[in-house]
Amino acid sequence: MSLAGKLGDQVCALLSGGGYAEKVAVPAGQVLPVPQGVSLKDAASLPEVACTVWSTVFMMSRLSAGETFLVHGGSSGIGTFAIQIAKYKGVRVFVTAGSEDKLAVCKDLGADVCINYKNEDFVARVKEETGGKGVDVILDSIGAPYFQKNVDSLSIDGRLFLLGFMGGFVTQVNLASLFAKRITVQAAGLRTRSLENKAEIVSEVEKNVWPAIAAGKLKPVVYKYLPLSKAAEGHQLMESSKHAGKILLVT
Repeated sequence: MSLAGKLGDQVCALLSGGGYAEKVAVPAGQVLPVPQGVSLKDAASLPEVACTVWSTVFMMSRLSAGETFLVHGGSSGIGTFAIQIAKYKGVRVFVTAGSEDKLAVCKDLGADVCINYKNEDFVARVKEETGGKGVDVILDSIGAPYFQKNVDSLSIDGRLFLLGFMGGFVTQVNLASLFAKRITVQAAGLRTRSLENKAEIVSEVEKNVWPAIAAGKLKPVVYKYLPLSKAAEGHQLMESSKHAGKILLVT
């Protein structure tokens, strides 16, 4: 979830974790202007997803035009933004999600190949759609149960970026498959980074992502607005996994 508050004409990228409050003290390097054409309320949904996706997929995994990209949880806040920015950059986008309604949201945002992981093997579908080559970059927050499947879904010189381990953090992997494909595996979050690194990411996002939002090429995807007093309801909704996009708490 993200918190939409009254911060004048700026919105902060809260990259340090913590709680919810009506007022916050934020390092100047973690503050972004509200993009042109976006309300302050909706702008609150953008900084953390934009910083997460840009730093992992583009700054570290170096996804580029003409490549292929798989994002697990395509209907999540991270996923809905990743689809849009990847398409904007000229990338063919694959997504997984757990319902046809969620896949429809992904399709509307530009996803090229939509896979329901509950009734379809994403590895087989990726290989089918790429002529056996595999995708160039994968963004994953599931972790252990997807690790070998992700490796099997990657192309030669493929890059796997791990954002989390919702499905577990201990697994076995065939190391020979990493060597054979020259696979790069990376993992990182935003919260443990230094202030300098966070400021660098925010600066890169303002330079590379904010103009696309102002031009209407990328948009906030908000599922529901809730008052701050109903934060618990927001967490219950998130845990139900019925939503697509961000849940915003409004002060």
